[in-house]
Amino acid sequence: MAYAIIETGGKQLKVEPGRFYDVELLHEEEDAAISIDQVLLVSDGSTVTVGRPLVEGAVVEATVMQHRRDKKIIVYKMQPKKKTRKKQGHRQELTRLMINSISVGGKALATA
Repeated sequence: MAYAIIETGGKQLKVEPGRFYDVELLHEEEDAAISIDQVLLVSDGSTVTVGRPLVEGAVVEATVMQHRRDKKIIVYKMQPKKKTRKKQGHRQELTRLMINSISVGGKALATA
């Protein structure tokens, strides 16, 4: 089972070909093919390549499926005995990516 650990939106994410993942909002059109070169680790099932900090020549190919919003988070602040209350809601903007392939040095390790 091949997988890679990528960095996008300030977060690290373990990805596998043929699966979809929700990441921070990317300003790309829907159905657009993108390549992510911020690859920290690549495994093809038997060998593991760890980058310092990135793996040289490693690219993860993905397709933007849709832009969506995460579920609402309620932020409630209250000071007791002061009659001070503040209620706020937040919905994070997300992009759903379908991972197509993982390649190192132009050679595809895994495809969907």
